Amino acid sequence: MINTSATVEPLDAFTEHRRLLFGTAYRLLGSVADAEDVLQDAWLKWSQADRETVANPRAYLVRTVTNLSLNRLTSARATRESYVGPWLPEPLLTTPDVAEEAELADTVSTAMLVVLESLTPVERAVFVLREAFGYSHAEIATILDRSEATVRQTAHRAREHVRARRPRFDADPAQRRDVTDRFLAACTGGDLNAMMELLAPDVTAWSDGGGKVTAARRPLHGTDPVARWMLGVLAKPELQGMAWQPATINGEQGVLFTMGGHPVGALSYDLADGRIQHLRFQVNPDKLRGLA
Repeated sequence: MINTSATVEPLDAFTEHRRLLFGTAYRLLGSVADAEDVLQDAWLKWSQADRETVANPRAYLVRTVTNLSLNRLTSARATRESYVGPWLPEPLLTTPDVAEEAELADTVSTAMLVVLESLTPVERAVFVLREAFGYSHAEIATILDRSEATVRQTAHRAREHVRARRPRFDADPAQRRDVTDRFLAACTGGDLNAMMELLAPDVTAWSDGGGKVTAARRPLHGTDPVARWMLGVLAKPELQGMAWQPATINGEQGVLFTMGGHPVGALSYDLADGRIQHLRFQVNPDKLRGLA
């Protein structure tokens, strides 16, 4: 095999694959800040490695990022047990070209990241590498230092787990744009009836304030409670001057909330039969880095 590392500077190789590396870490951790920390650690390892012995920089870097993420994910789970209120992943503004890659966008959606939280760290790594980036079972076995047979079993188990816990929702972009526009109009006008018409009867809303800002400590269920809560929050005096606008968040159209041009929150949602089934509000100021 030809050694390609001899002709590629370390920073050039790392930069070439940075999007892949960040995407891997973010899908494994559900955190922009943690993913960036992992990339920093990976860069240090890469810059100190004996690159003359690295035949495939891309494979080396993916393996490094995956294992660093697994270490961080294991410790993060213990921390989340004492988290205040519902935990939601950190939202990420995504560019149109990423959003148009339907399969890739699906694996980074907020709904998917929530489901991935229910997998074990190794199941999550196998699922992300296989389903998001198309690695073979043999390649994943090498990355995780496990047998190919074990990886195949883990991949099947993870895929079935995700399939059982993530119902299919409407994903038509035009429909999402229409619902988002109507949602923004209802917010702007404080129109309770219009808001209720947008929500499915069994709608559920989660808000993640992390104990840093005011947010519902438990999920809200039902059209009337959810609609009244949302409009009540938006009507608070301290939020006067807040702006909201459509934005592509985690590969899907959602709503970005700003104050003075700075992000203060994000809304993502699932559609079922043209109505909003699930609402997820991220307002924890420590988890808004990906909205800048």
